[in-house]
Order: sequence, then C-alpha cells, then structure tokens
Amino acid sequence: MFALKSISLALGLAVLATGAQAAICSDTGGQYEAWKSQFAAEAQAEGVGERGLAALMGTSYSKATISADRNQKSFRYSLEKFMQVRGSDTIVRQGKSRKAKNAQLYAALEQRYGVPAGVLLAIHGMETAFGGFMGDTPIVSAIATLTYDCRRSDFFRPHLIGALKLVDRGSISAASVGAKHGEWGHTQFLPGNALTYGVDGNGDGKVDLNNATDALASTANFLRQKGWQPGAGYQEGEPNFAVIKQWNAAKVYQQAIAIMGQRIDG
Repeated sequence: MFALKSISLALGLAVLATGAQAAICSDTGGQYEAWKSQFAAEAQAEGVGERGLAALMGTSYSKATISADRNQKSFRYSLEKFMQVRGSDTIVRQGKSRKAKNAQLYAALEQRYGVPAGVLLAIHGMETAFGGFMGDTPIVSAIATLTYDCRRSDFFRPHLIGALKLVDRGSISAASVGAKHGEWGHTQFLPGNALTYGVDGNGDGKVDLNNATDALASTANFLRQKGWQPGAGYQEGEPNFAVIKQWNAAKVYQQAIAIMGQRIDG
C-alpha cells in the first residue's frame, strides 16, 4: 500500500497543478500517471478515504480494458445470432435446474422484491455463466482506465468513485478482479451500482457480490428500485421490459433476458 505521506504529496501537487479544473482525459495511456494525481484530489473532495485513494494511486492503465471497449461486436448481432452466441438453450436448461434446486431462495427473492426467478437466472447465466467466469481484470484499474479515457469519462466517473468507496468499506480491495469494464461479481455490477443497490442477501453482515445469494438479491433490488412492478409482464411491450432496459443498454441483450426469463419460468 502506498504511504499516506506519498498520497498527500500527490494530492497537494494535483491541486497546485489543476486548481479547480477537472482531471484531464486522453485517448492514450501517456498521461495516466498525472491523471491519477489529479483525480485523487477530486475523489478526496467527494469523500473517498485513505484506502480508496491508495487503491487509485496503485492502479495501472489497462490495455486489456481499452481493447475490450474498442472491440465490442456482439451487440451488432441479430437477436437470433446473439442468443445462439450466448448459448441461450444452455442458460435456459441450467436456469430451470437451478430454480428447481433452490426454489426456496428464488421464492423468497420474488416475495421481497417482486422479480421472478427467470429474470434473475437469465441475467446470472448471461453475465457469468452462473458464476463460471466472473473476470480476471483488476476492478479499480479497469474503471479508472475507462474514466481516464475520453470516450465515456462522464459515464464511468461515478463508478470509479463508487469503486474507491467500496475499497474504503472493505467490500473490495485494490486486488479484486472482475470483468474487462470493471464489473463485479456473479451478475457483473458496475461499482457505482454495487454501492447504491448492493444488499446482504445471505445475512452475514456484508455485501459480497462474489457470493451468489448477495448478487442475486442485489440484482433483484436494482430492478425493483428502478421501477419493477410485481406481477406485471416483462416481455417487450409489457411494463417491466422498460426496467430490463435499465440493466443493459443493448436491445438484443434486453430481448434475450426477457425471452430466456419467460422460458425458465414457463
């Protein structure tokens, strides 16, 4: 961990260098180290503590994240092709099996949040193959890289602040890994959403989205807080399809969740 004196010095230099200006952004990694010091001053002003700041200063520019962000192809597929590539038949089959084996859990989640098992299982299967692969990229470095990158700085900035506050809380560490865009856990929450909507589903006193029960409860909570109407339909054109849109911006992804969810629940 970086010494607190080094962090304080970096913050002081950042303030002197930038005044009231926001941290720079860039399309290459060349200014990343300078950007970290600038952003650390902003993060501290927004309530990020010592552990979060140390995690930020320990990050590195993630070329793997930039490569993944520049080369997203699957959302340009037709719905049929997308579902084939994502293995929809396998997800539905495994989803039905999981629902049957854990009926009490899914019934409790639906009773509390109003979200049926099929939707949660479709998301779980789509995001990580039911926890089979939850990523291998350092979360804080990935989110910091995307915040530094000029393409979508404004979108990722609150998620970086969220990631640093999660480090402060001890929910994740500087070494925690997730997906290429910094998503965390079984259902791949961006850190800002994890901070806002994460819940302790298994009652152990902490929110850990690498725990399936916490992740599923948090996913249900996210959807309910975004306007999910218990008992209403969730296919395209029905009330809750608008809420599924809040989970992922790609239409084929939204459609796939709705279709697979219905097949699992059917």
